[in-house]
Amino acid sequence: MVAAYIIFLGLLPLLMLLGIPIAYSLGLTALAYMIYDHTLTINYQLFAQRMMYGINNFTLLAVPFFIFAANLMNSSGITRRLFRFADILVGYLPGGLGQVNIIASVIFAGMTGSAVSDAAGLGTIELEAMKEAGYDLDFSAAITAASSTIGPIIPPSIPMVIYGVSAGASVGALLLAGIVPGLLMAVALMIMVALHARGKGYPVRKRPTLRELILGALEALPSLFMPLIIIGGIYWGWFTPTEASVVAATYALILAGLIYRELSFSRLVSVIFETMKSTAVVAFIVSTASIYGWLLMRSGIPIYLTQSIASLNLSATGLLFVIVLFLLLVGMFMEPVSALMIMTPILVPIVKAAHVDLVHFGVIMVLTLMIGLLTPPVGVVLYVVQRVANIPFDRLVRAVFPYLLPLLVVAVLLILFPGLATWIPRMAMGR
Repeated sequence: MVAAYIIFLGLLPLLMLLGIPIAYSLGLTALAYMIYDHTLTINYQLFAQRMMYGINNFTLLAVPFFIFAANLMNSSGITRRLFRFADILVGYLPGGLGQVNIIASVIFAGMTGSAVSDAAGLGTIELEAMKEAGYDLDFSAAITAASSTIGPIIPPSIPMVIYGVSAGASVGALLLAGIVPGLLMAVALMIMVALHARGKGYPVRKRPTLRELILGALEALPSLFMPLIIIGGIYWGWFTPTEASVVAATYALILAGLIYRELSFSRLVSVIFETMKSTAVVAFIVSTASIYGWLLMRSGIPIYLTQSIASLNLSATGLLFVIVLFLLLVGMFMEPVSALMIMTPILVPIVKAAHVDLVHFGVIMVLTLMIGLLTPPVGVVLYVVQRVANIPFDRLVRAVFPYLLPLLVVAVLLILFPGLATWIPRMAMGR
């Protein structure tokens, strides 16, 4: 057992610290255990089969289609229209474009399910607008980074799909469970922006007239239908989450190419290639994480950890607090998809033993790992925003730090009040 711990929990971090990509690190760690375990032979055919088994899942088809939809959004005029509509809605509130930044992320979240897409695509427009309006760079970059974490919580959500497949939980229920927590994140960040804006003299727009609201809504209306179609379709059982991703991609293609007419053939080809590259990265990580997780379960480590934690006699709430602290640490050193694939097989048996609802736990796990996107040294969103905003990394980290607090408050609320996550799935699916 000691040797297994060293291989799974020691070799993997070592390989990552040496700069070896996470997919290769997972595969090499699995291969090392296969060499160690005398009950296994170095069966490369088995190794390849387990990798293929990891991605041979119908639900995972949602990932490339949601990525494709996000890339289409960022390559056409959809993102700009959403930002203008968000400006009309909340641009007059304290904090001005800081509030717009958050609401735009909420709307964009209902279409893409990716924090990086939000930060890279919508973030470019947001930062440019805030710079032109005279907002200081630290505030602009910080709220752009923080608000992008809403993307993977509100459906559709790529991390929720990954967790659902790994944990054997209902993906449809997980997607619906993210609605209330995502809105709570937005409200918490908006309160923080309003507090930060006091005495700063940030410009705000005039309160919109009814005519402005109507015109802005009409311009953005075709785009706003997408989250309604996705969420409504899953809620009323018109299609599965996987089918919803195809609907989202098809609708985004129609919007960009036929309605807004801002998608040329060459740009479409570029979007397809970007989608293929992003999907290949995710698929490679998922496949190597599959063989890693299978061998990890075979080693007995998750069972031993479950028994050890059970012996502490923690309540379900206490256990969740401990796990959140652990995941915050994990999020500092691992991007979310990798962390979900590695940690889910370890943590799910533990929370099951404590009778924690897997959908409730999934929302908490994904939200906590999203906070990791804002923490160095591996905070992916930090690096994206740093490049887009052209701001020194250490300066961005200091600016983002206060905005971790409202996100952590939402995580605590989810632990204390499970109904915030399970209420909508229970109504929709009778869970």
